[in-house]
Amino acid sequence: MRFIIRTVAAAVALWVAIQFIDGIDVDAPTNSARYWGVLLLVALIFGVINAIVKPIVKALGCAVIVLTLGLFLLVINAAMLYLTSWIAGQFDIPFHVDNFYPAAFWGAVIVSVVSWLLGLFIPDND
Repeated sequence: MRFIIRTVAAAVALWVAIQFIDGIDVDAPTNSARYWGVLLLVALIFGVINAIVKPIVKALGCAVIVLTLGLFLLVINAAMLYLTSWIAGQFDIPFHVDNFYPAAFWGAVIVSVVSWLLGLFIPDND
């Protein structure tokens, strides 16, 4: 159940980023069932990428992360969002991020902040 709630929270965070960033788009009728289905599917892809690829990238870029006092994590988050867009394109999912900067960068910042805020309200059963 917690997995489903977190996936919905990620979809909402992506929706907020789509509302504020011009370069992030879903090519489906706004607020239709297909639109929200695409957002849920993209949230699943984003979650898998963050679970598998992101730790590897963070381990490889550990020195740069320390050297920049953690600011390089913003670049890594943007790269994960951009990679999500590329993978969605490979599966003909109508989600697209136009460019790395500013779309993916600021989109990742918004997704991170909204996910964190929503995470404050999601009960942690640990």
